[in-house]
Amino acid sequence: MSDPHFAAYSFVDRIVEFVPGQRARGTFEIPARVERFPAALVAEAVGQLAAWVAMDAIGFRGRPVAALATETRFAGVAKPGDTLDLAVELQQCDDEAVAYDGRASVDGRPIIELADCLGPMLPVADFDAPEAMRERLALLRGTGAARGRFPGIDDIPMHVARRSAGSELHATIDVPAEAPFFGDHFPRRPVFPATLLLDLMMRLAIDLAAGSAAPGKAARALRVTHVKMRSFIAPAQRLDVAVALGAPENGVAKAMLGARTDDRLVATARLELAAPGP
Repeated sequence: MSDPHFAAYSFVDRIVEFVPGQRARGTFEIPARVERFPAALVAEAVGQLAAWVAMDAIGFRGRPVAALATETRFAGVAKPGDTLDLAVELQQCDDEAVAYDGRASVDGRPIIELADCLGPMLPVADFDAPEAMRERLALLRGTGAARGRFPGIDDIPMHVARRSAGSELHATIDVPAEAPFFGDHFPRRPVFPATLLLDLMMRLAIDLAAGSAAPGKAARALRVTHVKMRSFIAPAQRLDVAVALGAPENGVAKAMLGARTDDRLVATARLELAAPGP
C-alpha cells in the first residue's frame, strides 16, 4: 500500500491564493475512479483549507479540530472527475480556536457553503509532525500535490437495529480498527473523521425519509445545522446512532441525528431534507 499520509484523507491539491491569517482559495480534483464523493467530504475539503490558513497564522503551534458548524448548505453535487474550487475566510484565529466561513463550487456551480464554523486548536505535534505540515503547505502553495492520490474509502457497514417507518431509526456503526484514512487522520493519533460520521448519519436519515416514498423517489439533503462533535472517536469503537425524523412541512422534513459510544454522546446535528414525493 502506498503511504496514506496526505493522500487517504487530504482534500486540497493546490492553494492558488493565500492571504496569511485571512483567506485562501484552493482546488481539489476528485479522482474519476472513486465511486462517490459525498457532500460531507466536500465540507471536509473546505475545512482543511481553513486549517492550513489557521496553522500558518499561529506558526504551526496548533491545528484546528472539528467541533462546531452552525450551518452547512448543500447546493449541488460533486461527482468523481470534478475539480472543486475551494474558498475560505477566517473571522478569527488565535492559539485557542479558529472561526471561519467557506464554500466550494465546480465550474462556478455552487456545491456547498459553510457558515460560522469553529475549530478549537490543539497542539500540532499531538497529531502530526510540525515540520511535515510546514513542508506540505509550501508544496500546496507552490507546484501543488500530485493529483488523483485519493483512493476512495471502503464502505463502513451500518446495521439497522430497529426502525419506525418514516419517523425513527436506530443503527450501529463499527468503526474499523484499521483503515488507510487513519494514516492521514492522523499519523500520530488515529481519529475517526467527524465528516465521515456525518456522511453515514445523513445516509441513514435519507434512507429513513425514503421509506414511505414511491419507488425511485429519494430525499435530498438541503442543509445541516448545529453540528457538534463532543469527543474524538477512536478506531474499533462501536457507535450507536439515532435518527428522529419529523413530518414534512412545505416539502421539508427535519431530522435529529445523534451518535453515542460507551453510553456517551459524541456527536449531534440537525438535518433538513427535501422530502421525497409520495
